[in-house]
Amino acid sequence: MSLSLPYEQGRRHTGDVDLTATILSTGWASGVNAYGTVALLGILGRLGVGDVPAPITDDVVIGFAALLYAIEFVADKVPYIDNAWDAVHTLIRPAIGSALGVELAGEGGGSELAGGLESGGTALASHTVKAGLRLALNTSPEPASNIVVSLLEDGAVATVVALALTHPVAAAIIAGTLLVLGIALVIVLARVIRRALRTRRRRRLRE
Repeated sequence: MSLSLPYEQGRRHTGDVDLTATILSTGWASGVNAYGTVALLGILGRLGVGDVPAPITDDVVIGFAALLYAIEFVADKVPYIDNAWDAVHTLIRPAIGSALGVELAGEGGGSELAGGLESGGTALASHTVKAGLRLALNTSPEPASNIVVSLLEDGAVATVVALALTHPVAAAIIAGTLLVLGIALVIVLARVIRRALRTRRRRRLRE
């Protein structure tokens, strides 16, 4: 008993770390592309990859998320439409991230409240970074850059979500690094972003 106790404690600690890493990494992914995150988690869960809560693997959830992702896939690549889409999803993405955190925490035996707060907070941070960078990008709008950046975001989300179920710590490291780099870019481009916001406000006043 005395020999097995440290082993059990170590295994439980590893499980807690993995669960937290999964929650944080999927939270980051939700802030960038919530519908793609839900759809991919559901599909991977159906394929038996990782421990995905049953509600996420439901056919209706996967189908609805995939449909909305298809719409977002197009909207996210068009200058200014991507800004409007981001504005509409300022509350939606963190809410979806929070819901995923609650489900994942419940599945992993963790605190659902903590899971929801961790994932929702991370989603809000990554959404804010994405929205800010897109505003800066659209100060000189041309479709090619929007398409390239959006495809890179889609690829990053897919990579992080897949790793979150198989190598959660690696996924969290990647997500954390991308979030820090994004925050640094937003700070550097703050003046450009403020100018873009002023331009958008003037455009709304004219309409």
